[in-house]
Amino acid sequence: MWNGLLAALRYFQSAVPFRLGPVLITTAVLAALLLIPTPDGLSDPAWNLVAIFLTTIVAIIVKVMPIGVMALMAIVIVSLSQVTANSSKGAIADALSSFSSPLIWLIVVAILISRGLKKTGLGNRIGLQFIALLGKRTLGIGYGLTLCELILAPFTPSNTARGGGIVHPIMKSIASAFDSDPAKGTEAKVGTYLALVNYHANPITSAMFLTATAPNPLVVDFVAKATNQTFQLSWTTWALCMLLPGLLCLLLMPLVIYLLSPPQLKATPNAIDYAHAEMAKMGPLSGSEKVMLGTFGLMLLLWANVPAMLLGPAFTLDPTVVAFLGLFILIITGTINWDDVLSEKSAWDTLVWFGALVMLAEQLNKLGVISWFSLGMKDAIVASGIGWLATAAVLVGVFVFSHYLFASTTAHISAMMLAFIMVGAQLIPGEYVVPFMLLMAAGSAIMMTLTHYATGTSPIIFGSGLSRWATGGAWAR
Repeated sequence: MWNGLLAALRYFQSAVPFRLGPVLITTAVLAALLLIPTPDGLSDPAWNLVAIFLTTIVAIIVKVMPIGVMALMAIVIVSLSQVTANSSKGAIADALSSFSSPLIWLIVVAILISRGLKKTGLGNRIGLQFIALLGKRTLGIGYGLTLCELILAPFTPSNTARGGGIVHPIMKSIASAFDSDPAKGTEAKVGTYLALVNYHANPITSAMFLTATAPNPLVVDFVAKATNQTFQLSWTTWALCMLLPGLLCLLLMPLVIYLLSPPQLKATPNAIDYAHAEMAKMGPLSGSEKVMLGTFGLMLLLWANVPAMLLGPAFTLDPTVVAFLGLFILIITGTINWDDVLSEKSAWDTLVWFGALVMLAEQLNKLGVISWFSLGMKDAIVASGIGWLATAAVLVGVFVFSHYLFASTTAHISAMMLAFIMVGAQLIPGEYVVPFMLLMAAGSAIMMTLTHYATGTSPIIFGSGLSRWATGGAWAR
């Protein structure tokens, strides 16, 4: 009997696709939450949904399984437990409700479009072009990588694909060209500096455009809810509001890192030769690259609402409609094909986990959990006696630095942001609510700079060995 049990345990450990330790932690969290009496002000179904939500967040943080599987788990549990409805039919309808959201499909389609950057080589060409223009000095290469990030950001809603999949390989190739190799202990030549610039440019550009990282549309949705739909961030509004601070950060960041972590090689004339040699291998601009450029230009004009400005409001197009138009153009011109669409796993993975987390946030709001939590936070802040300016600083600061507890930006935003901005909307004078919302929106991306596990780009750059993470959340040589 014991031999049979041991054999079954060994099979279980070798066959199941999750780690036992994190599973036990997650299960313990769920059991503990369900055993806690329902707090005053909440219904039993609402508290059960809180337990499901927090357990899902913990499962994502401790990485029981990929985030998509954890999202699927949440959908299954919500459907079986029927915490949102009185029947399984109603519960599954609630669990799948967010998959019709245009905001979610905006991100999915934009990820599919960004596949064309890699397939055509346009992303690499853009990066190499900036290196050719600015590569005489290491600082110039840093600004070249930064400009590459900025150009690609509006069209690549996966900041990981942009920073880790397009810019990072260019950066590593340049470091290798100067024999800046962690295996040889020479990463300080130029590699450490360039890796730091590669990473920190990524969160800054993610904050500058609605379509620059996956959670941004969720932020838009939360801001609209917290302000009772009186302040809605369109693609254009977001870009205009973030333009000046974003450009200022991009202007200063490479220089600040240059001073804090100076490269050993200051002059890098070979980088220009390297960029020209690589572009020579690529040959002249191909037809598919020209289609990509034309499609990007059209989408940017439509997202910026230029036709409506010139011809009237009847020509206004929803950003998701524009994204689908761009994808359709790329498919019918053969720039990407249907197999590319089907094989872009990151897009369909994002659809599942992003849809599930949005659903949980919406259902928590529907059952009154967000209002209950916001009221408790508001009462605590009022009791402390601090002014509205200090209140805003505390809300932004706590929200940003609590990202140390999260390995997923989307999970963090889903778990905390709506409650924080609802408190701010109630305690901050009306004329300052919009600036507060914009600070929170920017903070939701800038917090990705804190740790080497803060977002998907982090472990890619950290794993290159060119940089290591120091305690306190700063990159160090």
